[in-house]
Amino acid sequence: MAKRKTPKADKIVDLKPKAEKITDEQLKRVQETVNNINRIQIELGQLEVRKHELLHSIATVKDGLALIQSEFEKEYGTVDINIQDGTINYPPDNGETNKKD
Repeated sequence: MAKRKTPKADKIVDLKPKAEKITDEQLKRVQETVNNINRIQIELGQLEVRKHELLHSIATVKDGLALIQSEFEKEYGTVDINIQDGTINYPPDNGETNKKD
């Protein structure tokens, strides 16, 4: 194998000192950004808790509606009620209900 004939370059030394800290302005920007992220995450958590509570509430209300519907079914034979005016919409008889043979 061939060997390098050119001399090695001397190591370049950077005489500029390395920064030990970011600037106060940069630190403030980073802190504000992280604080905003944390605040938003807390708000999202609160919204999720509220959503969970609302889902439970709607389940409870739906259970109540099911009880009312079962009362209507027993009393009127149908749950098809117009919620605007209370009209009961009975299913069509097809002439079979009151037939006497």
